Amino acid sequence: MPLTPTPLSDLLGVEIAGVDCRVPPSAAVKAEILEALYTHQVIVFRDQTLSEDELIAFSEAFGELEMHVNQQDGGYARPNFHTVTNLDKDGNILPPPEPGKEYNGTSAWHSDKSYMPYPSMATFLHGIEVTKEGGETLFASLTHAYAALDDEAKARLDGLKCVHHWAQSMRNSKSRPATEEEERLAPPVTHPLIRTHPGNGRKSLYIGYHASHIEGMDEDEGRAELFRLLDFATQDRFVYAHKWRVGDLVVWDNPSLVHKSAPYKKYEERRHLHRTVVRGGATF
Repeated sequence: MPLTPTPLSDLLGVEIAGVDCRVPPSAAVKAEILEALYTHQVIVFRDQTLSEDELIAFSEAFGELEMHVNQQDGGYARPNFHTVTNLDKDGNILPPPEPGKEYNGTSAWHSDKSYMPYPSMATFLHGIEVTKEGGETLFASLTHAYAALDDEAKARLDGLKCVHHWAQSMRNSKSRPATEEEERLAPPVTHPLIRTHPGNGRKSLYIGYHASHIEGMDEDEGRAELFRLLDFATQDRFVYAHKWRVGDLVVWDNPSLVHKSAPYKKYEERRHLHRTVVRGGATF
C-alpha cells in the first residue's frame, strides 16, 4: 500500500508509519520516501530499533555515505557513522571541555557538509537516548525563506556565489580551531547562494554557519550579508522544532534546510543519537 505521510506542522515535516527501517527499502518504497522528503523536507519514522549496521544499510539505499571531517570531538570510530553524544566510552556524561577546545557546530545553524564539493543530500539521525527538556532539533526551511524574499532581493542575490569553508565555520561558531588535517580534508569550496534543488527544481537560499563569505565581495561585508540572510531565514515562521522520542529516525533534506540542536542540560541529561549522511551531487 502507498505510504501515508502525516503532517508534523503547518510548515514542514511528516511522520511516515509502516516502514521497518531495519530492512533496506524496496525501489517503490524508496521512491515514495524520496518524494515525501523532497516535498516535506523532514521525515520521521517512529519506534525504530536499529543497530549501527542496520542504520548504515538503510541510509546506504539512498546513496553513498559521507566520511566525517571532524575527527577530534568523539563519536567517529567508523568513517561513515557518527555517534552524536554527550557520553564517554563508558557511558558517563562528559565533563565540560577545556577552554579553547569547545565544539559548538551542532548548536549553530548549518546545512550538513556544505563545505564539501558534493554536499550532502540527506541526513539520517536515530534517537537512542533523548532529553526530557530541550535538545530538540530545529529545522529552518531555506525554501520557504527564499519564497518570502521580495523580487528585488531575489534579483540582487541571483547569480552570487558563496564560499563555504570548514575552518571559517569553526570560527563562526566560536569553536576550537580547525586542525591541519581538517584543513586538508575540507579546503574552501564555492556554491551558488541561490540553489536549485536537484530533486524538485525549487529554489532556496544555500547558507548557514559553514558559509564563509560571498565570492567577489569584501569578506567582512559578505559575511555580514550572509548572517543577515540567516537571521531572516531562521525566523520562527520558517522553523519546525522536532521533540525527540526514543526510537525516532529523523531524515532531512539538506539542500532545502539549515538545522541545529536546541540547548539542553548537557552536563546533567544524557543524549545519544546515531547519524549517517548521504552524499549529494554538484550544486551547479
